[in-house]
Amino acid sequence: PFISVEIGSLGPFRAVVSWTAKHVFHVGYALVVTGSGSGDKAFDWVQTFCLLVIAIIATAIWSILDRRRQSYGRLYSWFRVFIRLSLGATMFSYGAAKVLPLQMPFPSLNRLLEHYGDLSPMGVLWASIGAAKGYEIFAGSAELAGGIFLFFPRTTMFGALICLADAINIFTLNMTYDVPVKLFAFELILLAVFLLAPDARRLADVFFLDRAAPPSSQKPLFRGRLANRIAVAAQILVCVALLATNLYGSVQYERTSGAGAPTSPLYGIWTVEDFSLDGQARPPLLTDNARWRRVIFESFGENSEYADIQQMDEKDQYYRASVNMGAKTVVLTKSADAKWKANFSFLQPAPGQLVLDGSFDGHKVHARLELFDRSKFLLVSRGFHWVQEYPFNR
Repeated sequence: PFISVEIGSLGPFRAVVSWTAKHVFHVGYALVVTGSGSGDKAFDWVQTFCLLVIAIIATAIWSILDRRRQSYGRLYSWFRVFIRLSLGATMFSYGAAKVLPLQMPFPSLNRLLEHYGDLSPMGVLWASIGAAKGYEIFAGSAELAGGIFLFFPRTTMFGALICLADAINIFTLNMTYDVPVKLFAFELILLAVFLLAPDARRLADVFFLDRAAPPSSQKPLFRGRLANRIAVAAQILVCVALLATNLYGSVQYERTSGAGAPTSPLYGIWTVEDFSLDGQARPPLLTDNARWRRVIFESFGENSEYADIQQMDEKDQYYRASVNMGAKTVVLTKSADAKWKANFSFLQPAPGQLVLDGSFDGHKVHARLELFDRSKFLLVSRGFHWVQEYPFNR
């Protein structure tokens, strides 16, 4: 397994970042360091500032101490290889999660029921790209292609151009849909620009000045031809290994948690037609939140089945669900309360019908449910059309 160490996890540096946040940027709350899922936390921005300051100071000291040296040709060549492989590996991770549509899956049942105006900008982006499987695969293929070309010295410029376009697209989406990966996406742009910088004059000759470009002036890593061939072969092997690892991981995730994962035996949106609480029938009044409106059974991979019980005002209550088709039972539990449990027995008198009987929050519940036809959602059923006599924009 790969070992990853974040700079922010190192105690001394974390203390420097926290001090800078408090005394320089006047952040008046405790910084979230890790575990939130956001790449744009206050800690991340202050950490980047600290690294930039450290880099400037180190560069100044280095330049003074070694002021007689004009350049670092060999060191630059190796640093360039490091940047190429780092950016390429990152594009592999992005691309592999899109070639098999895992990063933005098709909208879940709950999301299909949500009002568009209640979605966050990031939720809109995830749902729209998830509904356009072809575009997500195309975007992932472009990211993989850019990464692959970076692992070959002769195609570095081409790969960097593709990666620059990919990174600009990612950054623009993050900025316009408020996705908290803005800082990292901008760093990817800088890495691609760094790789293209030595070829800026050659690119200008071709694209703007309409004249022939001279050969690349990039120096090889070694003086000997055999050593350079071995270095190229090693980079190709690393490329194959990283690409295979990322794609294999995506395939495994797709089987266990993606579209290929097992679904709940009761998967679907169930509309509550009749409902009684402690033997008393409860009509479908919007003001009666003791009554259920819908029950949604869904799962996101192995051992992640859940039930969403929607009240009459469409507020969601999520529970872990365990469905036993043999015993015809459903057990609901809460992640936040290990002692809470609701037990139901169920019958399926006919296809698309479900009858639940059991105890829930100390009350006896009887509910008759009808399965909602998912294909009635236009987003599910509309599909793609080569020929359209008129626009269809609803």
